[in-house]
Amino acid sequence: MEQNEDPEHGVMMEHTSLQSLQIDPERSRFPFCIVWTPIPVLSWFIPFIGHMGLCREDGVILDFAGPNFVCVDNFTFGAVARYIRIDEGKCCVYRSDKDYKQDESGTDALTMTWDGALKKGTQEYQHLSYNILTCNCHSFVANNLNRLKFRNGGWNVVNLAAMIFLKGQWVNKAAMVRSLVPSIVVFGIGLYFGGATFLTFWALFTFLLVGWFLLGTYCFSNLIHL
Repeated sequence: MEQNEDPEHGVMMEHTSLQSLQIDPERSRFPFCIVWTPIPVLSWFIPFIGHMGLCREDGVILDFAGPNFVCVDNFTFGAVARYIRIDEGKCCVYRSDKDYKQDESGTDALTMTWDGALKKGTQEYQHLSYNILTCNCHSFVANNLNRLKFRNGGWNVVNLAAMIFLKGQWVNKAAMVRSLVPSIVVFGIGLYFGGATFLTFWALFTFLLVGWFLLGTYCFSNLIHL
């Protein structure tokens, strides 16, 4: 006996599935995206430094927010300002749990689903202490991208920060203003009252911070956790 399928139900399910894959900033949903937002005070002085997270298939944001704590669906420093949509085709993952269960080949090329990879990363970082210099939100995202084999892996805190800074898409104009205006104000005040002295201390601080991550990433491989 054949079962009759409800065409309206099929259309509704397809619409719901497509809707779940759409970026919706109002609901903080960014499926398959890397997301970024400025950190108060720190980002005012160094605009390219901020807080980062990675999103599940349904768009829910995961971010390493503190010792033994991965925040779910509550981005730590506020609304997303910039994002990059990840091309699934450049990751070695199964498209769905169904495909994962049906594959009996035992191949290592496709290791898990997108959400399965993020779940493993979350479980790992729930047992790690947070340190802004050695084990931070960028480490969490890089760790997951390497597990997903995005562009064959090799991700770290430096190239990840460079990618979001150079290629990150602004959510809207308000997000751009919220991210950049505080830096402009701080620099204006600093230059007005401090002049060259302010600029010298800013350059020194930026050099030391960026230098730390460059050395920790490319010269001392075990210094920064991935």
